[in-house]
Amino acid sequence: QVRLVESGGGWVQAGGSLRLSCAASGGTLSSYAMGWFRQAPGKEREFVSAIRWRTGSTRYADSVKGRVTISKDSAKNTVYLQMNSLQPEDTAGYYCAATAVALTRIIPATREEYDYWGQGTQVTVST
Repeated sequence: QVRLVESGGGWVQAGGSLRLSCAASGGTLSSYAMGWFRQAPGKEREFVSAIRWRTGSTRYADSVKGRVTISKDSAKNTVYLQMNSLQPEDTAGYYCAATAVALTRIIPATREEYDYWGQGTQVTVST
């Protein structure tokens, strides 16, 4: 059972930056993909980015490409989401997720493909 704990959310003005962290415990992550999703009020939870733990390969949603960077620290079992040039439309609860994935599969990008979820951290971007 993988346990995920997010941190780093908060309030920021438009144009600012935040770095979210997701600390994982309870499992061996070498065969996992770790993802970030977000959910704004009244909207569906949507994919933001993901990283394959073994290789470090990444995947991004088109809406955040160029503004967001996902990375990992294997020693700390932690995944990071660096978000720059934040806009009010980025306001949402941000959720970390994990799933086992074979190297032959592309990195998952739908919520149904992820088995483990954190409790979320709120990001609020004001004008």
